[in-house]
Amino acid sequence: MPKLLQWQFLRFDELPRSDWYAVCAARIDVFVIEQNCPFQDLDGADLVSWHLLGWYEASGKRELAAYCRLVDTGVKFAVPSIGRVITTKDYRLGGYGKQLMAEACRRHDVLYPGTPNRIGAQARLEKFYRGFGFVADSAEYIEDGIAHVEMQRAGAIVG
Repeated sequence: MPKLLQWQFLRFDELPRSDWYAVCAARIDVFVIEQNCPFQDLDGADLVSWHLLGWYEASGKRELAAYCRLVDTGVKFAVPSIGRVITTKDYRLGGYGKQLMAEACRRHDVLYPGTPNRIGAQARLEKFYRGFGFVADSAEYIEDGIAHVEMQRAGAIVG
């Protein structure tokens, strides 16, 4: 069982600069370098999103293990969206991606009760997202040289 991450959930303007730097470095490492996908990562949506950072803390050391953003209605899709989902290289295969998505879905359900969530998922991760209630509802398409599929999760009522 992996150690539980310490969650930080803030709007862009509330994020400490050093934490935002860790997010940018991780996103570049994963999306641009590892996936060999040069693209415009800073797309303006960060400024109007919630940011969920999962920190692994041990022996006084704090490392970013997982990250995603929750994008408000009307920015990417007509409903809220979860995007830029990453688990950093040192924390893969340890269940941290599942912790991240479970926490992101929980936060979504609190912020937007009863509202669906739509994502543009890398097609190779479709099964992973299905495990959180997302259902593919588009044909596969290529974005930034990588096969994607749109998926939607029904909104939960939090009471």
